[in-house]
Amino acid sequence: MGSPAAANTLGTLGAVIGLLHLPFTIGTNIKQVCWSIQLIPQIIVNYHRHHATGLQPSMMMLWAWAGVPLGVYNIVSDFNTALKVQPQILTFLSLVTWGQCFYYQRSWGVFKTLSVAVPIGALMGGVEAGLIFALRSRRNASDAGENNGHWSMTLMAVLSALLLALGVLRHYVDIWRHQTVRGISFLFVGIDALGDVFSLVSIIFQPRLDILGMVIYGTELVLWLGVFAAGGWYNLLPQLCKRWSPARDAKEARRELEQGQGEAENTNRATGIALHDGPSSTSVFRTASRSVDA
Repeated sequence: MGSPAAANTLGTLGAVIGLLHLPFTIGTNIKQVCWSIQLIPQIIVNYHRHHATGLQPSMMMLWAWAGVPLGVYNIVSDFNTALKVQPQILTFLSLVTWGQCFYYQRSWGVFKTLSVAVPIGALMGGVEAGLIFALRSRRNASDAGENNGHWSMTLMAVLSALLLALGVLRHYVDIWRHQTVRGISFLFVGIDALGDVFSLVSIIFQPRLDILGMVIYGTELVLWLGVFAAGGWYNLLPQLCKRWSPARDAKEARRELEQGQGEAENTNRATGIALHDGPSSTSVFRTASRSVDA
């Protein structure tokens, strides 16, 4: 027996629930896109300027290792393919950026850079594969399913976020030492911060509020905003002052010159000394002579 009223009510509820779920889906997708491409601008900047001065290789190595527990978490949790691949992209691009730091700043050759980076990448892949098999078998061995090994999965998520945060904090040390933001691409920072914003939005619209997720993404967002603030204070503000200071100094110099000329004219009138152009032999200068009444 049909019920038009019930059908309309259920249809309306379905549409509302779908709209509420839309920000979560969009935010998650945008976050993964940002995390997949965030380091590409930094790699391009390093390549074009042929140096990586100020970019911290320790930051890039920490980020490369952060992809290991993140990959374990996403794969064991059986997320979609994009989420499973994204940590591998993060690790690969971080290792490429790390290699650029040594290639440009320490004059390593291509062969030496690859001979160090490739084994490290292989080690990361082996550790990740081992953890995946261990945690997956742990989950499959229990009737509780997803509840089995919950603490170990939480550890993977926290460890990845901690490594990412430590990488950014390492750059804070360089900012403090040199009183400027060096090496790091603000486009890279902006893309990552944008991903954190959409991640926070997506968490808010989840059916169950994930406090741990909000803390992880919120902490990273605050750290990136701090880098932006330091860039504005140490990099942008001095440039603006330098751009406007020459015009201000010129006005002040012109004002002082006019005041000096006015005082000189008053002194000449008071003492009877006049300034006039001398003959050709002394025309480079303006000589002083006393006006003598005939």
